[in-house]
Amino acid sequence: MSATDLVGLRLYVAGDAQNSTMAIDNLTALCREHLDGRHEIEVIDVFDEPGRALEDGVLMTPTVVRVGAAPMRRVVGNLSESAWVVHALGLVKRIT
Repeated sequence: MSATDLVGLRLYVAGDAQNSTMAIDNLTALCREHLDGRHEIEVIDVFDEPGRALEDGVLMTPTVVRVGAAPMRRVVGNLSESAWVVHALGLVKRIT
């Protein structure tokens, strides 16, 4: 697998808030199902690294940002609507 096959995702969270924990769990499950072995998730706590959030234009948490692919795509929320999240991040051509 080359670096170009790898899907990079940054998940911005606010500490251990319930929505943050749900977003981590939902994104992990989504990646396991749709990107098994082809993804890298970086979790960034905005309380610890607020500058990183501002660099990516993240003003609300939780927010996931797909990195490396143009255009930049982002989804805000706990990521519970997995079919929509997969589509919004450009991981599939259409919602199934």
